[in-house]
Amino acid sequence: MAIDKLTAEKINVFYDQAHVIKDVSMSIEANTVTAFIGPSGCGKSTFLRCINRMNDYIDGFRKTGTFLIDGNDIYSKKVNVEALRKDVGMVFQKPNPFPKSIYENVIYGLRIQGINKKSILDETVERSLRQAAIWNEVKDDLNKSALSLSGGQQQRVCIARTLAVEPSIVLMDEPASALDPISTAKIEELIHELKSQYTIIIVTHNMQQAGRVSDKVAFFYIGELIEYSATKELFINPKEELTQNYITGRFG
Repeated sequence: MAIDKLTAEKINVFYDQAHVIKDVSMSIEANTVTAFIGPSGCGKSTFLRCINRMNDYIDGFRKTGTFLIDGNDIYSKKVNVEALRKDVGMVFQKPNPFPKSIYENVIYGLRIQGINKKSILDETVERSLRQAAIWNEVKDDLNKSALSLSGGQQQRVCIARTLAVEPSIVLMDEPASALDPISTAKIEELIHELKSQYTIIIVTHNMQQAGRVSDKVAFFYIGELIEYSATKELFINPKEELTQNYITGRFG
């Protein structure tokens, strides 16, 4: 399902009495990579997880404001949250493959949907592993446990698992922070290739990484969106002094 854009309008998030996201508004165009940067605890992961309603599980979570995907309010009572999470996939900080074969990891979402036709499953596995740039490394041993792979390979299998259900948006919460430099470079290259088909939002602590992979950058600080602009512009000519101080390493 292609999307026009993702729009957040005056988003506030509370955990009990703590006000963790403060009046954030932004629009994200389809087929772009947007990076969220900012110091630890500034709200960027919380904001990211709002987009596929992962915060719904947290006690005391409360949100005001509106998230729209293609003009539809994703927090509407009419929304099927499972269907939303199929459309808005998530890749986590640490690789989290299931204790199953590579093949079964990739098609997990299809099995849940009741799809068991071998030709469809085989085709999905190959397509998704190719998209995740790991097909050539694992194609001869798809029955091997995904847990036996290296960290970087595990993360790419997890990305393949996310892509297998054909989302529109892929959320990545520090997807390379647990990986070595070579695996990180592969993930970054992959992000660049995937944006032709997906809208990608990545949380990263690594400003060089944000600079390499993103089209736009959003700088969060203590729950507020301080600045949001084209990547080159934000890093070379930030409008806000707080942004300048953060990207030059004066705090954070």
